[in-house]
Amino acid sequence: MISTPRTTESPLVVRTEHLDPRAEAWIAERCAFAVAGPGDDAFEELSDRIVGLVVRTYTIVDVALLDRLPALRVVARAGVGVDNIDVAACRSRGVEVVHTPDANTQAVVEYVTALLCDAIRPRLFLEAPVDPVRWKEIRAEVCGERQMDEMTLGILGLGRIGRRIAAVAGAIGFTVLYHDLVDPPEPARAGAESVSMETLLTESDVLTVHVDGRASNRHLIDAAVLRRMKADAILVNTSRGFVIREDDLATWLAGRPGARAILDVHVDEPFPAADPLITLPNAYLAPHLASRTRTAMANMSWVVRDLWRVLEGETPLHPAPAP
Repeated sequence: MISTPRTTESPLVVRTEHLDPRAEAWIAERCAFAVAGPGDDAFEELSDRIVGLVVRTYTIVDVALLDRLPALRVVARAGVGVDNIDVAACRSRGVEVVHTPDANTQAVVEYVTALLCDAIRPRLFLEAPVDPVRWKEIRAEVCGERQMDEMTLGILGLGRIGRRIAAVAGAIGFTVLYHDLVDPPEPARAGAESVSMETLLTESDVLTVHVDGRASNRHLIDAAVLRRMKADAILVNTSRGFVIREDDLATWLAGRPGARAILDVHVDEPFPAADPLITLPNAYLAPHLASRTRTAMANMSWVVRDLWRVLEGETPLHPAPAP
């Protein structure tokens, strides 16, 4: 459907997924604007006119889609990662790709912190009064095995989110280690200690993954990596589903009942009934919620400003990184 038809001479921007209403109104004031997905008839009817495309997570911008959009000048990813966009193919055709690199950092850091609390510190809320005997029983049953200041948190990938996690975890009391391909300057490490991958795996009680979408990170965590982790380690992944080889993780969890995996991202979303992790009691699968705050969603939606810069012939503030 077209929200602001205007004239056929107006540049046409189409969004395929949700935008904050204020950001949508802002871009719709400046150009023709439509809402349609690549599988819609309306999208096909408009395809020759589309100069700007706004996507989130589940629209795949590949060569096949680009072939359908001969007038396209810019793809705007309302989010951080551009794993669903073939950036090289876009730029080879003169199509710019922009994104919002710091829009959801706070939301993800809060979410990971909540996951750590859930994993380490059990809590219980009573829905009705209990007698003194049961009161004492509950207090004996609901008891954390360890405190965070007795544990080591390992961070795989010390980018924007990893650094903030390091700061929060250090403030709580964790010993914080990290491994990254490039070590940031000392102040940016937030007190975390740089270690080898081997040390990170063998010493971490909790390993939280914050790597980017480069091809070399596919199946970064496989059977060989998992074997080097502690038998009661907690693995948290809020980065990309494809970072973990899920069959290997399922085997590892099945053989180590004391270990846990908390996964917010998955190879297939939604994950299918055949997913090998679903039936495991020590696998916790969330439906990709880390960035889901209204503030973060709004922040990501304002990618339309950079999209408009490109259409106006200006240099974007946040071009997507080269693949």
